[in-house]
Amino acid sequence: MTATGSTADRTLDPAAPGEWRAVRLWLYAVALLVLIMVLVGGATRLTGSGLSITEWKPVTGALLPLTESAWLAEFERYRQIPQYELVNKGMTLAEFKTIYLWEWGHRLLGRLIGLAYVVPLMFFVWRGTVRGRLMITLGAIGILGGLQGAIGWIMVASGLEPGMTAVAPVKLMLHLIAACAIFLGLVWVATGLGARSPVDRASAQLRGSASLLLGLVFLQIALGALVAGLDAGLAFNTWPLMDGRLVPATHTLLPLSPWWVNAFETVATVQFNHRAGAYALLAVSFWHAWRAHRLASGSAAAHGAVAIAALVMLQAGIGVLALLLQVPLWAGLLHQGTAIILLGACSMHRRRLAQPLRVSARTVVPAI
Repeated sequence: MTATGSTADRTLDPAAPGEWRAVRLWLYAVALLVLIMVLVGGATRLTGSGLSITEWKPVTGALLPLTESAWLAEFERYRQIPQYELVNKGMTLAEFKTIYLWEWGHRLLGRLIGLAYVVPLMFFVWRGTVRGRLMITLGAIGILGGLQGAIGWIMVASGLEPGMTAVAPVKLMLHLIAACAIFLGLVWVATGLGARSPVDRASAQLRGSASLLLGLVFLQIALGALVAGLDAGLAFNTWPLMDGRLVPATHTLLPLSPWWVNAFETVATVQFNHRAGAYALLAVSFWHAWRAHRLASGSAAAHGAVAIAALVMLQAGIGVLALLLQVPLWAGLLHQGTAIILLGACSMHRRRLAQPLRVSARTVVPAI
């Protein structure tokens, strides 16, 4: 394999592995920031802070109120929304500052992630390290990141409507799904840039169940967002029984018409769906680990499958604990953070079962 001497060819050639390593580490670092962002967002929701900033100012909103009069103006705007009148009436300025700082920190971190992504991406494109399909893929992730800010504001705006004291659960779910899609894309691409052994037949046979596992984790996170949006974790705080039964009565699960509305608006249904999703995820993770052990015992793929099954079991235990304790802040954040880590682990596991890097006469091109 030869290099032609141009910058683009040199940076894509395997003789310059430092270039690929730099891109990979950058993507993993941004993924870590997204994980932190999700945790801060979870804390913002659990502390009831998400509606404390009632305006969307993408540029000037990065600055904190600098004077007492500026703080009073922000407080006065908050006092005009239903959440203050129905939930926090009588709140002091000091208490308002606390919830304001949570939401401000969440938005500021989003801006910092944007900078941490766009500036290095422009550098790598200029260097020629990132080009072709890889550049298009990373560009698409960046566009989704930009849209995430707008999705976040649409979510917040839903909580400012008359009679609302929190954001709409479905819009909270969309906001979290978008964050998870960004995280998943970053981990997927970064893993694909690493050195991989040729894929054997056994590993190829595991792709289907690994894909199913990844999809179920993503779905379970979406169901968890609905639980969070409806505060469904504060009801039916027993396990394994729910409302005294393994499967609650029909009138408990399906009180609304049409029936499908219950999946988004009924507390019992939303929590039951999340429980059922956890059982399905456990079953599939154990089945995948068993298949990996049978098809490729002792391989990296088998070890990864077993590790994921163990992580799923840990996550289920954390979920049960959070339910029994009625979701204290630390348990809610631990449950949410572990879910994102599990999503990343499943993404890496599935990516490593994909085809290896395609090698041409001049360059090494990642199979995105």
